[in-house]
Amino acid sequence: MSISDLFDSGFQKRNQDHFAAIVRVAMSDGVITDDERAFLDRLARKLDISENDYKEILKDYATHPINPPTSYDQRLERLFDLTRMVYADHELGDRQVSMLERMGVGLGFNPINVSYVVDKALKLVQAGVDEDNFIDEIKNMNR
Repeated sequence: MSISDLFDSGFQKRNQDHFAAIVRVAMSDGVITDDERAFLDRLARKLDISENDYKEILKDYATHPINPPTSYDQRLERLFDLTRMVYADHELGDRQVSMLERMGVGLGFNPINVSYVVDKALKLVQAGVDEDNFIDEIKNMNR
């Protein structure tokens, strides 16, 4: 096995674990809604999750380890990606915002502040900021 194969398989495993963690958040109320399913479909494509892996993870998501981002910057990068996916169709409802808040808590944001962070994240994505500006704005949102 080559180094690139190890890197690719490690990267793919991390994406699968990340996807499984998001499925776990979506399943926290015992059901995956149509909105959540559409989001999971988009996320699976973005993370390059195969159809087989997608079905397997949905069936057995609890066996995947939860690997939350270890740094604040990594959490912000994932929040940026998730916010863009939730806002991809330019239609936000209470369900999308609630789902993003639950995912924010899953990423390690404080449950007390997550609604403020998500609100700011959505405003930034709606304004079309890039990832670097997004991270800077979220880090400094209390100035």
